[in-house]
Amino acid sequence: MKVLVNDKIVERESVAIDMEDRGYQFGDGVYEVVRLYNDQFFTFDEHINRLYESAAKIDLVIPYAKDVLRNLLQKLAKENNIHTGNVYLQVTRGIQIPRNHIIPDDFPLEGILTASAREVPRNEALFVEGGRAITDEDIRWLRCDIKSISLLGNILAKNKAHRAGALEAILHRGGTVTECSASNVFIVKDGVLLTHAADNLILNGITRQVIIDAAKKGGVPVEERDFSLEELKAADEVFISSTTLEVTPITQVDDSVIGNGSRGPVTKKAHELFEAEIVASCGEFVTVR
Repeated sequence: MKVLVNDKIVERESVAIDMEDRGYQFGDGVYEVVRLYNDQFFTFDEHINRLYESAAKIDLVIPYAKDVLRNLLQKLAKENNIHTGNVYLQVTRGIQIPRNHIIPDDFPLEGILTASAREVPRNEALFVEGGRAITDEDIRWLRCDIKSISLLGNILAKNKAHRAGALEAILHRGGTVTECSASNVFIVKDGVLLTHAADNLILNGITRQVIIDAAKKGGVPVEERDFSLEELKAADEVFISSTTLEVTPITQVDDSVIGNGSRGPVTKKAHELFEAEIVASCGEFVTVR
């Protein structure tokens, strides 16, 4: 497996990360996951723009221009023969010796870029059958709009869901639903698609944005507003979205069955509209064997 370290593509086994890297010491960095279909990046610019926006919010300088970064990631995907899969990339603030919470003003740190690429086929059965979710209090910090590598709160929620045999943990702050441990969440009520507004309490998912735009173009009413746990459990349909999950139905939340316990018509339409966006950008889906 080949990986990217700064501007060099090297064998995975040769990589060493300095113990004084602020990403290792403090989780001081940002990341993105970009999806490929048919060897083509989907919504690449949107993901990379968000990476730079996240970096700017924490005063982190990404040491490569966007076009240089794109070329590096394209080469990485090609080197690993990725057809349908994910490229994970992160940038940490760099190495600081000795370890210090304070970001130095007297000398600039050199950001460190790393990336990997893996073949990850579409889970088409999951997109139809969906899964169960639990609810959990959102204990994370108040800047969830930054795609930070500091993910301990998300990890605890995701593992709680896993131990309960659930696909996801849907998070809430004092009864107001925000998002999930690793995805955004939508509900459907009376034909209207509802999701939390893109503020500091959620990550404005790129897939979320594509779904909202495609739904509006497809004639599905969309509202971005707060909704409660009670509204979540009384919804006609619930689905979650992310780069890899695309549009995945949630058929049960805690002990409450959603709708008739299977994918609903609005969720199905939302996924069809989302798939149409992929096809328009990357071509018809091809199964590589």
